[in-house]
Amino acid sequence: MKKTFDLTHPKIKPARMVEAVRRDVKKYIKRERNKKLPEEADFWDFDCKFGPSGEKAKNIHLAEIGKYISEAEEQGLQSFYIEILARPACRSKRPKVGGRE
Repeated sequence: MKKTFDLTHPKIKPARMVEAVRRDVKKYIKRERNKKLPEEADFWDFDCKFGPSGEKAKNIHLAEIGKYISEAEEQGLQSFYIEILARPACRSKRPKVGGRE
């Protein structure tokens, strides 16, 4: 998903537009996670970017998307850019700490 969301509409309040963005993002992530994984992968990982425009977008973690959307609403941005790309990944084992297994 590479999309610029517009938060201005003549009849819809910005708070409702933000809720629609959150719903679209959540729906996209759910749809991508339900896709069949390749044999060598354990889970779907997501590369995410967020910013006022595509050129100014910075890398963020998937869990931070909600925080950045809320910040965009508080700042009164007219629009913002979100990029979420799914990729298969493998889990790595945690290193042993303090002799515990």
